[in-house]
Amino acid sequence: MIASVNPATGETLRTFPALSTEEIEMKLVAAELAFQLHRRTNFAARAQCMLHAAEILEQEKETLARTVTLEMGKLFPAAVEEVTKCAGGCRYYAENAERFLARQAVESNATRSYIRYQPLGVILAIMPWNFPLWQVFRFAAPALMAGNVCLLKHAASVPQCALAIEDVFHRAGFAEAVLQTLLIETEQTRQIIDDPRVKAVTLTGSERAGAEVASAAARQIKKCVLELGGSDPFIVMPSADIDAAISTAVKARTINTGQSCIAAKRFITTEATYDEFVAQFVMRMRALNIGDPLDPETEIGPLANEQILRGVDAQVQASVQAGAKLLTGGKRVARPGFFYEPTVLVDVPPDSPAAREEIFGPVAAIFRVRDAAEAVAVANDTPFGLGASAWTNDPAEQELFASEIESGMVFINGMVASDARLPFGGVKRSGFGRELGAEGIREFVNVKTVVIA
Repeated sequence: MIASVNPATGETLRTFPALSTEEIEMKLVAAELAFQLHRRTNFAARAQCMLHAAEILEQEKETLARTVTLEMGKLFPAAVEEVTKCAGGCRYYAENAERFLARQAVESNATRSYIRYQPLGVILAIMPWNFPLWQVFRFAAPALMAGNVCLLKHAASVPQCALAIEDVFHRAGFAEAVLQTLLIETEQTRQIIDDPRVKAVTLTGSERAGAEVASAAARQIKKCVLELGGSDPFIVMPSADIDAAISTAVKARTINTGQSCIAAKRFITTEATYDEFVAQFVMRMRALNIGDPLDPETEIGPLANEQILRGVDAQVQASVQAGAKLLTGGKRVARPGFFYEPTVLVDVPPDSPAAREEIFGPVAAIFRVRDAAEAVAVANDTPFGLGASAWTNDPAEQELFASEIESGMVFINGMVASDARLPFGGVKRSGFGRELGAEGIREFVNVKTVVIA
């Protein structure tokens, strides 16, 4: 049984039966048939449907946002922003997919040679709960525009969001089986990855889930894209606008109540700025308003479920036991639901969870360094490499951070964020492959060389 639970209250909203083996087979048959038709549609027809999907999202943004808030606890204004962002992603690929996938002439010894991009087929998307609409739309919009069809295995905690996404694409004019939601248990996923009708897999989630899915896909010789965890550094140098950096640092750590792969998690600053940064950061974290995510005054909502809350608390307590100093927070909020206090740790040992692991909640670890070179060393001292933010007005330091930080994305004097126009993804244990931009739509196509002698 798949349950939808309100994280702000612990109340079960709805339950859904998991699909049977026979029902999964019917979905696969329908997906393969839909691909044979969808792949032969032209870009104009696909774009018309994708633009209609954007219109539906914009017209129904508050209804969809309320579903997101009730099901996973996202602050309502942020949920509205997420729906709007999905509409923007649909428009971007509707307007640019044909250009990204246009035939490219290549000079060779032949009379004529060129590259053409063709869809792979049925793509399985295993998606997380933390951005339950955007994570799906940023995969599905380019995949559908490329001529693929999609099977969506969403996180078990957001079944209503998953069904709402399917409904938007169907009402937008896409054939019924072009995107199908699979309400299944985690253990049922392997049979779908193994099925020869599924040509590739994309996953956004944990390291453990990524390793399991990548291994299963590799055994079947299937393309896989992984966007996994992050322990993003946020570096503040003396030349930076310190007030702007601190304000952004608080937002970067608490966005989505800290439940974001690209949320800043390790804050690195020099001796010259350390005391001011710590004092202001702690003051602002303490002042954040914890409450009902539907209340527009709320700044910190609940974590997504009890398991995540307990995991965050265990990481904090283990870090303190290892020697980290707790400046604020560090415990569950005494109220119904899954709330955790905004937390700040300093003097963090390099082998503690706060330094080595991704903490998926409003917990910040602050590190003191001597200079830019040591800041880079601390930033890179992690198994992850998703995003990084560096604050400096020194051109040499900007170039150093852009060049030497080991991550898929580096933002200078700005917060790490996804943008449909820019490739998104990581290195090291943060995964491989890219979403968004031209690179994202080309992940799930056959790059076919054609030579005419």
